[in-house]
Amino acid sequence: MWRNIASNAMTFLVVLVFLAGGALIWAKQEYSDAGPLAVPICLSVQSGSNMRRVSDELVSQGAVSSGALFRMGADYTDKAGQLKAGSYLVPEGSSMSEIVDIVTRGGASTCGTEVVFRVGINQAMVQVRELDPVTGRFEEVAEFDPAQGEAPEEYTSVKQKADTRFRVALAEGVTSWQVVNELRQVDVLEGDVTEVPPEGSLAPDSYEVRPGDTLESVLSRMQSAQELILATAWQNRASDLPLKTPEEALILASIVEKETGIPTEREQVAAVFVNRLNAGMRLQTDPTVIYGITKGEGILGRGLRRSELDAATPYNTYVIPGLPPTPIANPGRASIEAALNPDTADYVYFVAKTLDPKDGHVFATTLDEHNSNVAAYRRLEAQRANQ
Repeated sequence: MWRNIASNAMTFLVVLVFLAGGALIWAKQEYSDAGPLAVPICLSVQSGSNMRRVSDELVSQGAVSSGALFRMGADYTDKAGQLKAGSYLVPEGSSMSEIVDIVTRGGASTCGTEVVFRVGINQAMVQVRELDPVTGRFEEVAEFDPAQGEAPEEYTSVKQKADTRFRVALAEGVTSWQVVNELRQVDVLEGDVTEVPPEGSLAPDSYEVRPGDTLESVLSRMQSAQELILATAWQNRASDLPLKTPEEALILASIVEKETGIPTEREQVAAVFVNRLNAGMRLQTDPTVIYGITKGEGILGRGLRRSELDAATPYNTYVIPGLPPTPIANPGRASIEAALNPDTADYVYFVAKTLDPKDGHVFATTLDEHNSNVAAYRRLEAQRANQ
């Protein structure tokens, strides 16, 4: 009898071990397999939260099939204590293992609210945007000019949240004075600077910032980025350019930046000025004259006067030979590269193609051809005046 009891007990233990092993294999498989999430979601992890709260939220949003198994997996992989606050994009079909990795690896939030401080040529704007996890696109919640009255509630309500991301975005062609003047209005940055960085030394780009960052540190990042862009472009420059130093290249790039906003014609505009420099011709470009008047501190807001075009100033390229003494704006990477690798065409003239700046320019190699193009443009002006 005892032999039968022992045999049955052993059989029972074998079955239990088998079942336990099978359950473990199933649990591992369930933890690693694709999850039930049908569409991406934005998961917010608050400061001081824990895996139970996160797992409950995931269950409620249909991202995991079992909160208990999610927590067990986090414990088993020693990640339960590594939860990081933030807002995280959880892709559709994410496994429990992948979600645990998302909420514990740290770094910047990948979804939720984003505040963008845009420094543009004509004005600065603040945008509050929310990521739609389904489309992967940011939807605008609010937009306002920080210099015009109080910020809206949509901004003040998210400014203090730990998972809100902040970016500073510089448009190509802004001046250093504009950058400093507008960044002084960014209320998440601290401190000030006593001097405006040299013109052209700030790289137009998008920079992630954090509340408490100093204005000086952000400007330093922009200068370091521009130094790298210029050094790389100078190293890869075309041969036989009439440019002796990287600083001269930066000056020419800033002129190209202000003369055209059409990406496909930057090299052509650069070719015109390179060909003029090689031929000993004056550059004769309005943006340099304008900079000589404004010093980059705001927009001229009117046309140039005849007296200003005739005045002998360091920036009047209708009068002086060669390049002006400094850049006239902060050029972007594309304009720097265009200045150092211009089109090989023999263009020495260009004029606007139509009255719409978006239509770009028409280029010419001879004065007769250029005069014909100018006449066509004047006719368009006359037609508009008579309408």
